[in-house]
Amino acid sequence: MQRSAFSPDTLKRLSELEARLRYRFRDISLLATALTHSSWANEHNTVHNERLEFLGDAVLEVNVSHEIYKRFPKEREGGMTRLRSRLVSEGKLAELARGLGLGEMLFMGRGEEAQGGRERPALIADAMEAVLGAVYLDGGHEEASALIHRLYAGKWPDPESDRKSKDYKTRLQEATQAQLHSLPVYMPLSSTGPEHAKTFRVQLELSDGRCFVAEGGSLKRAEQEAAHLALIALGMKE
Repeated sequence: MQRSAFSPDTLKRLSELEARLRYRFRDISLLATALTHSSWANEHNTVHNERLEFLGDAVLEVNVSHEIYKRFPKEREGGMTRLRSRLVSEGKLAELARGLGLGEMLFMGRGEEAQGGRERPALIADAMEAVLGAVYLDGGHEEASALIHRLYAGKWPDPESDRKSKDYKTRLQEATQAQLHSLPVYMPLSSTGPEHAKTFRVQLELSDGRCFVAEGGSLKRAEQEAAHLALIALGMKE
């Protein structure tokens, strides 16, 4: 569709977003569709952005997966999956969308807008994916990939520092999934002492039959200590 087919106000909105994306569309109607929420589409009998959202989700995931694979050659599958989940999460996408001012540019129905739709994380995250899908259709994989790299510049995590900051139970879950293809099982054994100073005893069992027993001032602390013992046994002392 030609740019002249849009009203001056609509074209201004689309051009502003193109400038923020640093990408100029060949078919500007793709960007217009990416910004069209279903509430607007229902009111104006037009196409909404959900199909583009579906496509953009896949484009984003493959590009982020590829970048994680290149950036973190020592990271195992479980860690790579966790990194990807964080980078393509609703919260991260909403953050990227806010950085572009995407919420203010959406075509949205009156009811949805009155309910604060322009600020809803799920809604603007979906629109972010739809924009990525639109760029992919308009410019191909290379342009979509370049946009994703611009959006994520400075936002890639450091897996080493992240690993050290995680609690023992989380680290053990990732380790057992990678090494044993299973999850640890925690079983409370006993609690002793007065109500204000109880000591909890917990057993942790791995799928290979190894068991670890630990104590703590709460059930969670006992589980953490048992997970710590299991990590040491698995050769992960840090």
